[in-house]
Amino acid sequence: MKKIAILGSTGSIGTQTLEIVREQKDLQVVAMAAGSNIRLLEEQIREFHPSFVAVWEEEAAKELKENISDMQVKVSCGMEGLIEAATAEQAEILVTAIVGMLGIRPTIAAIRAGKAIALANKETLVTAGHLIMPLAKECNVPILPVDSEHSAIFQSLNGERQNKIAKILLTASGGPFRGRKREELEDIQVEDALKHPNWTMGRKITIDSSTMVNKGLEVIEAKWLFDVEPENIQVVVQPQSVIHSMVEYEDGAVIAQLGTPDMRLPIQYALYYPKRRPLGGDRLDFWKLKSITFEEPDTENFRGLALAYEAIRRGGNVPTVFNAANERAVAKFLNREIKYLQIPEIIEDCMARATFAASPSVEQILETEAAVYDYIESRF
Repeated sequence: MKKIAILGSTGSIGTQTLEIVREQKDLQVVAMAAGSNIRLLEEQIREFHPSFVAVWEEEAAKELKENISDMQVKVSCGMEGLIEAATAEQAEILVTAIVGMLGIRPTIAAIRAGKAIALANKETLVTAGHLIMPLAKECNVPILPVDSEHSAIFQSLNGERQNKIAKILLTASGGPFRGRKREELEDIQVEDALKHPNWTMGRKITIDSSTMVNKGLEVIEAKWLFDVEPENIQVVVQPQSVIHSMVEYEDGAVIAQLGTPDMRLPIQYALYYPKRRPLGGDRLDFWKLKSITFEEPDTENFRGLALAYEAIRRGGNVPTVFNAANERAVAKFLNREIKYLQIPEIIEDCMARATFAASPSVEQILETEAAVYDYIESRF
C-alpha cells in the first residue's frame, strides 16, 4: 500500500488524484489539505479517512473540526497546517496541487523530509526553481511532473538521459481564442475565456491558457525541471491536444508522448513511476483522428508567452513578478474589475517597475509577491 499526501485535494488535480486512489485500491491518503471548499473536503475525509487534514483559514478549520467530530482526524490550518500535511510521517509521496506561491514552503519542507514530489504547482518552480532543484538533488528526492506537457517530456526522456537534448518542443492547444487578433479580444468576457476547447481545468489555469500565460509558466518550469536554456524550449501550437510534448535530440530524432487529453494519466504516472498501471478512459483512435496540425504561437496578440521568455532571461525575481502580476490580474478579471487585455498589460507594467533581486531567498520571493500585489491594488 503506497501512502500519499495531497495539497489541494478539492481542486481539479486533487479530485482526479482521488479518482485514481478510488480506482487503483493500493494507494492510501494519509494527509490532505484544501482551501475553502469545506463541504467537498468533508466528503473526501469520510471516503478516504486521512489521519491529518489542513485548511487555510482558522474559521474554516473550526467548522470542519466540528463537522467531523465523530472521526479520529487531526485538523489544522494556515501555513503550519500545509507544512504538517506535506511532511506527514507516513506519506511516501506528496501531490502538490494547490494554486499559487503557497506551495513553496510545504514543498521545501517535504523535500527535506525525504518525500517524493508529484508536482502540479507551477509557481513552486517558476518562482523558486533555483532553490527547489538543487535542494531536491541534495536530498536525493525525485521531482515527478504532473502537468501533461512536462510529464510528456519526462516520459520522452526515459532511457535517453545520457543523450544530449537539442530542443524541448512544448505543445500548446492555443486556447479558446486561437487565431483571433487583438481587436477581437477587446470585449472578451469571463464566460468566453473559461471555455477551453480540450481540457477541463480550474478557473485560474483556464484563463491562463487563454492568454498563453500558462504556456509561459510551463516554459519557465521546463527550464528548471530539465536543465535547459530558454532558447532550447520551443512552443508549438497543436490544437488537437494529442501530442502532449516532444524532445528533439542532437541527432535530429524527435520522441513524443501522445494520448487523449486526460489529466489522470500524468497524475497516475507520477504516483507509480517508473511503473505503468491500467487506466480506464478513451484511447486514441488514429483512424478517426486522421490528422494532427501544428502552428507557430502568436506572441504579438497573446503577449503572455513573450513576457514569460523575457522574465526567465532576466532571471532573479522577475519570474516571481511575472507570476504574481498574472495571479492578481486574473483574479481581477474573474471579478470583472478589469478587461481581458489588461492582464498582459499589468504583467508588463509590473515587470518594468520591479526592484531586481538576483538570487532571491524564499523571504525575498514572498516580499516580491507582496510588493506586486500592493502595486496592482494601488493602480487598478
